[in-house]
Amino acid sequence: MKRFLSAGMVLLAVPCATQAQAPSSDAGQAFPSRAIRIVVPFPPGGTSDILSRTIGQKLGEAWGQPVLTDNRPGAAGNIASEFVARARPDGYTLYMNTVGTHAINPAIYSKLAFDPLKDFTAITNLVKLQSVLLVHPSVPVRNVREMIALAKKRPGELSYSSAGSGAQPHLTAEMFKSMTGVNLLHVPYKGAAPQMIALIAGETALTFATAPSGVPLAKNGQARAIGVSGSTRLPALPDVATISETVPGYVAVGWNGLAGPAGIPAPVVEKIHAEVSRVVRLPEIHDKLVGLGAEPALSTPAQFSALIQAELAKWAKVVKASGAKLD
Repeated sequence: MKRFLSAGMVLLAVPCATQAQAPSSDAGQAFPSRAIRIVVPFPPGGTSDILSRTIGQKLGEAWGQPVLTDNRPGAAGNIASEFVARARPDGYTLYMNTVGTHAINPAIYSKLAFDPLKDFTAITNLVKLQSVLLVHPSVPVRNVREMIALAKKRPGELSYSSAGSGAQPHLTAEMFKSMTGVNLLHVPYKGAAPQMIALIAGETALTFATAPSGVPLAKNGQARAIGVSGSTRLPALPDVATISETVPGYVAVGWNGLAGPAGIPAPVVEKIHAEVSRVVRLPEIHDKLVGLGAEPALSTPAQFSALIQAELAKWAKVVKASGAKLD
């Protein structure tokens, strides 16, 4: 993972622009003429951050302008979402949005300062993200069946770390609890990096990590992978069974996409969409993402908007079943 977090990467700190004046319709011809930032709703080191830096570097090379990652963690992504929703809709502020920020949070938080559909311009989905069920090497289980048996033998004793209350790892675990009848203790952290550190250090017994965060730990032996959350096995971990092989019907797949404030002119959206699509299809980028367990899943803006609508309905049911609610 450290390969993606080079010292040369810097964060862009510029004042928040307003939507006072929308850019003209011919903005696409001159775009981009200055630095672009991709806002990431979590700290450095997680899946969204890896994607932003990997794709942003190639975009910058193609456009001849810096494309920089702006990490704005807090409130399970709500701080970053509100910031982007209020930014000037000119294409220079983009957002690495997630299933958590745009599908889970609207169900789990009673009040939000943004609308996940009306306040954003959907550009493209980027990847589908399975989660990897990881256990600390000291936990005496080798598969999901043994994990369930141990958890039932020790109800409430086994803890799991997440990237924060309401984030994808939290709800993925809550779905697992609901479908298996086990009692696990939730320990939320502020982002994927501390979530992983907690597991490595043995502060928690297990975690459900989005694949790009979890696969490297499984490959280097810092944690043991015992299941993946999709309907098929991950090419990056071909010997690890799906959880559904033990728990029929269990499928929890998230996503990362690219969005911006509502009102970005169509020519700018088209230019960003075309270049991002080209970059993700580059063999070196495609293979890198697949190797981390992220399945490229490009879409049109309309398809991405429809996906967000469908995911809002899906995860609302999961949140309701889990009983999770935040203010």
